[in-house]
Amino acid sequence: MNWRKIRIITWKDILEVRQNKSVLISMILVPLIIMVVLPVVMLVIANTTGSAEALNDPDLAIMFERMPASLSVMLGEMNEVQLSIAMLLGFLFAPMFLIMPLMLSASIAAESFAGERERKTLEALLYTSATDTELFIGKALAAFVPAVLVSLVSFLIYTVVLNVGGYPLFGYLWFPLNSWYPLVFWVMPAFAALGVGATVLISAKVQTFMGAYQASGSLVILVLGLMVGQASGLIYLSVWVGIVLGFIIWLAAGVLFFLAIQQFNRKALLYQSAH
Repeated sequence: MNWRKIRIITWKDILEVRQNKSVLISMILVPLIIMVVLPVVMLVIANTTGSAEALNDPDLAIMFERMPASLSVMLGEMNEVQLSIAMLLGFLFAPMFLIMPLMLSASIAAESFAGERERKTLEALLYTSATDTELFIGKALAAFVPAVLVSLVSFLIYTVVLNVGGYPLFGYLWFPLNSWYPLVFWVMPAFAALGVGATVLISAKVQTFMGAYQASGSLVILVLGLMVGQASGLIYLSVWVGIVLGFIIWLAAGVLFFLAIQQFNRKALLYQSAH
């Protein structure tokens, strides 16, 4: 396997992503809304009112009542306002963070495979000396790496927003909670890989960028399921749950990548591009 060819293919695809306004907009707006706008609004409300009533939600009470002892002890010394913020932005918002690697990796992968075929620019790349596996890995990395990097930067911004905006309420730097570390460094890359693998498989069947992106976007249901699970008290993204969840997602992503590599064939793509 020639990693120089893989790097060239990856870099070429990353440069081409900048020409797709839909992808660029999603890379900016999704993190901005999830990691900045929504938490800032909640922190402004909490700081302005000085009360938890505006943020009260029946789901928060259910979450706290059913929360494992190891987590409830960590939050036990917080007052009502601090507890509401910690529950909302520290726990309930945690699955929202996973939307970013899924959506970003899916949009870039759709652009890299289906989008390039739609623009009739795939043929030249398929005639290069790179093997099918090198082509696939190069294009997959072009989707995986930016999605992970943008998500990491978004996490850093989220950390700054929560600590700066929450300092008047907490009096100390309270975020990130321990449960976020496996979420960011283990689960998040797994979701990015899952998004790439699913989109590549879908792109082989769908002819357009939007078709591939919209189909793979259904994976967001997984994240919504995690949010519902936390809100109902059925599951909590604690450290150990994060580790187990990451393992399951990495396993699923590995299966999708195996199937995608088996299916990726330049002759078939050339035939599809010609019809």
